[in-house]
Amino acid sequence: MKSKKYVYPAQFINEDNGTISVYFPDLDGCHTYDDTIEGASIMAKDALEGYIEVILEMGKELPKPSNIKEITVDDGFVMMVVADVLNMLEENKPIKKTLSIPKWLDREATNAHLNFSGVLRDALIEQLKMG
Repeated sequence: MKSKKYVYPAQFINEDNGTISVYFPDLDGCHTYDDTIEGASIMAKDALEGYIEVILEMGKELPKPSNIKEITVDDGFVMMVVADVLNMLEENKPIKKTLSIPKWLDREATNAHLNFSGVLRDALIEQLKMG
């Protein structure tokens, strides 16, 4: 499977309360934090991937990343963060499954206007203890 990688500079800022805040100056509203540099790095990648996924799903264009040399931080550092979005989008792509349920259950669920795919997805996540 191919991947589509995006790389954006992130500001890692040491906060007074001991946390490390992460901001992406090119991506309005894309920020996160953690208590450690390692955790903040992981959270930065997750935040960047989620942000890009939403922008692409909305059909919007992403801004060009700034030159890392032009970004400054008073108390912290700047680092490039890589997001592998195509892999993420591919993993979230719906697939068709055929299943059988009793006729009475189909009738009751249909009358209750339940979304069969959503109910099955939520039940699987719960059963796999992933939620």
